Parts: sequence; C-alpha cells; structure tokens
Amino acid sequence: MRTSHPITDGASAPVEAVSHLPPPPARLPRPTALFLDMDGVLAPLADTPDAVVPHPERTATLRAVADRLRGRVAIISGRTIAEIDRIAEASAASASGVHGLERRGADGSLHRAEAAPAVRDAVAAFESFARTRPGVIVEDKAVSAGLHYRGAPAEAEAALALAGRLAGETGLSLQTGNLVVELKTPGTSKGTALTAFMQEPPFAGAVPVMLGDDLTDEDGFRAAEALGGFGVLVGPPRQTAARHGLADVDAVLAWLNAVEESA
Repeated sequence: MRTSHPITDGASAPVEAVSHLPPPPARLPRPTALFLDMDGVLAPLADTPDAVVPHPERTATLRAVADRLRGRVAIISGRTIAEIDRIAEASAASASGVHGLERRGADGSLHRAEAAPAVRDAVAAFESFARTRPGVIVEDKAVSAGLHYRGAPAEAEAALALAGRLAGETGLSLQTGNLVVELKTPGTSKGTALTAFMQEPPFAGAVPVMLGDDLTDEDGFRAAEALGGFGVLVGPPRQTAARHGLADVDAVLAWLNAVEESA
C-alpha cells in the first residue's frame, strides 16, 4: 500500500536520506516486532501538542502493517495512551504512553504507574513559569508534567534551569526532548516499555525494531539492541545507539509501506 501524498509539508524525502546511517532493510527478519514513537516519527512535530491530528494514510498504513505482522506493532510515546489513540485513530492495539508509565498490552490489559505526589508540585511550578511567558505551554499528564517552549524558544535556558532545580528538589525524573522538558514519576522509560512488550504475546520471540527521533528514544534503541534487534533514528544525524536511519516522517511512512509489501 503506497501513500499518494506526503504527511509532512513539501516533497517526500528518499528512504536513504540520512547519510551517516544506512537505511533499515524493507525485508526484515521473521518474525519482527515494530516499536514506533509518535511525534517526529509517525507524525510531524507541531507548535502545540493538540496541533498534531489524525491522518487517514498514516492510519491505513499502521493498520496494514499491524495486520501483516500479526499484531506485532506498538506505539511507544511520551504522549498519553489517550493521545496516541486520538492521533493514530486507535490503529495500534498495543501502546505505551508517558515514557513507559502507561502501557496497554495486545490483550487490552492496562498497566499504569502510581503518580509520584511531587508531580502536582511540578505542574504548579510550571504553570507559574508559563503564566508570564507567552508561548510556553504546560502539559499535565497526571504521572508527569511537561513544559513546552516550542512557541517561545528564547525561554529554553530558563525552562531547563527550572526543571533541573525541581528534579533535584523532588526526586522526579528529568527528561528533555525537542523544545520540551518533562518531570515524570521515576522508574520507567521507553526501553522498559519495549522490554515489557517483548515478554508478552504476540511480541515474544520476535526481533525488535525501534523507530525514534528524540533523546528519550535512545533507551528504546538500546533495549531493542539488547534483545537482538536494532534502532532506527529518524531525522538529522547525531550520536545515537541506532544502527539505521530515516530522514523524516514521510520516509518512515514510505518504509512502513515497503515493509508491509515485503513481509
């Protein structure tokens, strides 16, 4: 199934466009399990979290790949599972949200960590920070607090300083991303989510392949490698544990279509 037009603006980049890493093969080991980040991988980055919306071709591709791989596809994101389902239109039965703090198995079972009480303090501090800084957005995920400054990049240094101080005071885990910083209940990561999926049907015994773009995805790359698979870095070249690379969201969708056709 080929997409008729790109999901991002502009021309679709070739699959091999990331020069420092070879593209992942379309014909993957059998059986393979795919683990996919959302923002910057399946969906283009946007100024605000709510600005990322469903896309029919993305949804169709995810459903086709999941069907061809017999359900061995999971979305692992910093977003909540509710947000994953909204954007992906519930096309992935298996999903993990908030960096592993939420996880839904293929059988529909839900696993949620208990929120650290200090998350409420972090939300309050972030809201106080954002109140006088137009363009800064606070995201309350119950088990974590996110501070987005894509709309106010000049506030990056101050946002990171605040988050670092709060992490030291509260014991919350600090996670930095693409123009966002997050304080989360400690104990999980995208790597722990991937590892947990790999212990359950239908993923158990498969070769894990993790696609991600951000520093938070490095835990997933390392977990996939440890279990006999590999990571795929999406976006500009940087130091990474991934062994393969794809240029952007359009290249990811083109590659997923090639995987579906060759599986």
